[in-house]
Amino acid sequence: MAQKPLRPCAHVGCSELTRRTYCNRHQPIDNGRRSADAAAWHRWYNLPIFKNKLRPEQLLREPFCRECARQGKRVRATDVDHIAPHRGVWRLFADPGNLQSLCHSCHSRKTAAEMREQAAEKQR
Repeated sequence: MAQKPLRPCAHVGCSELTRRTYCNRHQPIDNGRRSADAAAWHRWYNLPIFKNKLRPEQLLREPFCRECARQGKRVRATDVDHIAPHRGVWRLFADPGNLQSLCHSCHSRKTAAEMREQAAEKQR
């Protein structure tokens, strides 16, 4: 099998040649943010049941951000969120009753809070 050609390391100022993006000295450290299990269920968002059914139906059913509506604002929803994080449990992932429509800002805020909570649980 043919190998990739050598090219300079992507780290600014490094000219060492490598077949990967970074040379051994500048290879990013895996911070463990995404486990192998998480990577496996993250692909579920590309399945037809989510892309072609659950997501569009939820945005039609609830076109405005639920969180913004609680604050009296009317903001168009762009993201479909799982109310209870599914963390790889198919029943929770595919349950239309576990979905809510959020704007991107509210979804990012909720996801970040859930990640902080999950990290705190791991440290206990």
